Amino acid sequence: MNILVAIIAVAAVVLLITGGAVPALNFLIWVGVVLAVIALIVFLVRFIGGNRTV
Repeated sequence: MNILVAIIAVAAVVLLITGGAVPALNFLIWVGVVLAVIALIVFLVRFIGGNRTV
């Protein structure tokens, strides 16, 4: 699960940088924002929920 969150976060950063550098690909900024929000939500759920493995 941590690997998935890391991949989503890296993809969000790459898309934000690419979308900001190339105005024609402006929609990538929004894709990056959505992925960053998803990664943040997953991180907060895991952080608040704690590790409940036995």
